[in-house]
Amino acid sequence: MNGSNVGVANSEHYMKLENMMHSSPFVQFTGARVSVKKGEAQITLSVRKELYHAAGAMHGALYFLALDNAAFFAANSLVEDVFVLTTSFTTYITRPVSEGVVKAIGRVVNQNSSQFICESVLHDSNDKEIARATGIFVRSKISLSDKIGYK
Repeated sequence: MNGSNVGVANSEHYMKLENMMHSSPFVQFTGARVSVKKGEAQITLSVRKELYHAAGAMHGALYFLALDNAAFFAANSLVEDVFVLTTSFTTYITRPVSEGVVKAIGRVVNQNSSQFICESVLHDSNDKEIARATGIFVRSKISLSDKIGYK
């Protein structure tokens, strides 16, 4: 296979991963969007009142969603046959956010035959860091297929 065919195949894989995330009912509720490329993914999420906790800022579950999905899709961009699983994920939330659009960038920072180590950072609309995380991901036995939205 020549280099140009590899790029086309990867682009199709990235698009199918994006479709997989966007087909999730919970993701549809949150409005999160993903963009995937080799070893990296970006999640964007509009902050809105339906996503607030009682004190009037975005709930930590949404920080986790953005950070974990950014790291997850970065890892799965490198795996074209099966779904990867989050086995460990440490999150640090450093400041609240109550408006605008947040953006998480996830990157694979290390990989070996059994796992991917990823980092992700979440920024607010002013490009201030509001959270960061590190995670470990492994290959599962779940095939990437249209059954799970990979189409």
